Amino acid sequence: MTLPPNRRPPSQAIIILLYIAGIALVVTAIILVLRGTGVLKQIPEYLIWAIVLFTIGAGILGGIRSLRRW
Repeated sequence: MTLPPNRRPPSQAIIILLYIAGIALVVTAIILVLRGTGVLKQIPEYLIWAIVLFTIGAGILGGIRSLRRW
């Protein structure tokens, strides 16, 4: 990717944090909607936390993967 001379690429930490936040927001919204409708009442709380932690890990890996494009 070529950038104009006065611009530099975003830092690696910013990219990873944005991926984490984006994926976490989407998964959290889905979980909240499903819990509100009663679909996730059967699923234990620790499993929901595992899904949230998996989301954070997926955000980290997605951010790292996108850095290889720079």
